Amino acid sequence: MTAMQHAYDVYEDRCPTRLVLDRLADKWAVLILDRLDGGPVRFNHIRRDIKGISQKVLSQTLKKLERDGLVSRTIFPTVPVTVEYALTPLGRTLTQTISALAHWAEKNMDAVLAAQQLYDEAHQD
Repeated sequence: MTAMQHAYDVYEDRCPTRLVLDRLADKWAVLILDRLDGGPVRFNHIRRDIKGISQKVLSQTLKKLERDGLVSRTIFPTVPVTVEYALTPLGRTLTQTISALAHWAEKNMDAVLAAQQLYDEAHQD
């Protein structure tokens, strides 16, 4: 290990990796990262594409992802100002994982709903 590397252990309660996992487990972060996989996207375009996300939550999530080094923000001096978001090289390392997770839910939703129904029927009071 170099001087800059640390031995991280996600199973330790004080490990900073827990904060990264918390961010990546957020549904809005997953959807934003997956949406940015196709290239830079303007703020309002992201908001239109991800139904149900508020402007405030989108802004907060983008700022957190930018702070984590996963998303970059580019401002263009237009009137009004144009802002685009894109994946950074670090963010690009997550594209396959994020896409697999997001689209796993689509592909397996019927099975999950069936399992929930069976569980609920078996655990009725």
